[in-house]
Amino acid sequence: MKRNARVAQSDGNIVSVPIDLRRKLNLSYLEYTNKTRAAGAHDLPALACDTRVLPDFIALHGQPSTYHTTPLTAVGYWQYDNEFDGIHGLYNAIYYNDERLLRRYRKRYEGVRFFFTPDYSQFGDVDDIEEHYRLKKARVVGLWLALDLGAIVIPFITMPTPASVSFALDGLEDCHVVAFSTKGYVKDSVERDVLKQMVRLTVDTLDLRAIVVYDVCKDEVAVDDIFAYAHERNVEVVVPMNVLKERNIAKSLADGKSKGGRIHER
Repeated sequence: MKRNARVAQSDGNIVSVPIDLRRKLNLSYLEYTNKTRAAGAHDLPALACDTRVLPDFIALHGQPSTYHTTPLTAVGYWQYDNEFDGIHGLYNAIYYNDERLLRRYRKRYEGVRFFFTPDYSQFGDVDDIEEHYRLKKARVVGLWLALDLGAIVIPFITMPTPASVSFALDGLEDCHVVAFSTKGYVKDSVERDVLKQMVRLTVDTLDLRAIVVYDVCKDEVAVDDIFAYAHERNVEVVVPMNVLKERNIAKSLADGKSKGGRIHER
């Protein structure tokens, strides 16, 4: 995408000056997507993840004080979208090639080794174009984190409905490690069954070695149930600690002691 403009100099000479078409056409993100392949009917940018080392703690984007809780802490985006995807969000910084804002993110994430692709919320009852665009945004951010920061990026699996697996997993064929979140799925039996279906479809579609789970429950009972199929298929299921999970475990232990009961620790 190269083009030149003829510009008159102060001495009257006409010179040819290159035009940065990517910037002028708001296509700066192509710097990253052009370094991977386009996958599926919607040309989703492909990601690859084959890490043998897995995170042992998950910090949320909005909690930078926890980014370095352990050397293997991973940063995830399981918060309301407007908390990490506003006007000054990372995707916009990449899209508009806002160097000032990108420098701020580089400094914010300095030293972080692991990231999950952002959880841009998916719904089954909004327009199809929005669903696909949010998935694309997550891929673009994932590429920036990997290529610009040199971090290990684990794709977070999200889809509006299980039927959306036909496009949601496009471009993840080279990922042997992915992530899921149980938040919002545990207490509602219908939602839990939906997540189980998504896990099964993902395990059957991709050649997985491990699944990393963002879970805030006080124990692993729900995780064991939701990811039973992954266990059956010899996929390792890893549940790193996080701030909210620590609080819920501590509260459960305190409640058990106050009632004179015993807490089964796992």
